[in-house]
Amino acid sequence: MSNADRHGVIAQAVRESGRVTVQELAELTGASEMTIRRDLDALAAQGVLERVRGGARTLLLRGEEPPFALRAREGVETKRRIAAEIASLVADGETVLLDSGTTCLEVAHLLRRRPVTVMPLSLQAIHVFGEGSNPARLMVPGGRPRAAEGALTGPLTLASLAALRFDTAVMGCCGLSAVEGMTAYDLDDAAVKKAAIASARRVLVAADGSKLGHTAYAHVGPATLAHTLVTDGTAPADEVAALERAGVVVKAV
Repeated sequence: MSNADRHGVIAQAVRESGRVTVQELAELTGASEMTIRRDLDALAAQGVLERVRGGARTLLLRGEEPPFALRAREGVETKRRIAAEIASLVADGETVLLDSGTTCLEVAHLLRRRPVTVMPLSLQAIHVFGEGSNPARLMVPGGRPRAAEGALTGPLTLASLAALRFDTAVMGCCGLSAVEGMTAYDLDDAAVKKAAIASARRVLVAADGSKLGHTAYAHVGPATLAHTLVTDGTAPADEVAALERAGVVVKAV
């Protein structure tokens, strides 16, 4: 098991159990207890978990958004498949608005190699497009980055969105339900998502199966704001069927 894979397993175990011991993690991963202690120190430094005597515990409260550093380690291959499908739906020459979040960051890595105009809504994605020379044309919005997330929010971000029109908005979400609609964990982030969707002719939503049927704190809008949803095979069948009945095109990868 690679360091990255082991860190992902540890982060998920802490998140699901709330608290785990070094011995339990060693048995789970097959690594030595000394290695696990080093892993826990590294993950604690990144804000993924809290180091406690003999193990680690989660930093999350119920209903709280998992930190970016933790989400970036989870379901990487699934996110890459979703990103590849999203990128295939974007034509060369399009103007694209790219939402924040870990799946949209994977989309950024693909679109940077394409002759498209992109305005990312996160510092991480802006950095991806700014690396080296590539055919994509980068547009940078104003705004204030959310701590640890890098997602741009606030009046300057909303003003940037209001001033422009895009062919496609590639959106992430914290929850998507045919009944409750699209939701986010943060009110400011929800406001940016609403403005982003309003500025685009077409909306592609990238969301793994765990987001479907889930509802977060801040309402963005009805599920029908999405023209196409790209998800994976773990998406609940009943939720997929309900979204399709509502008129959303669902692609599972």
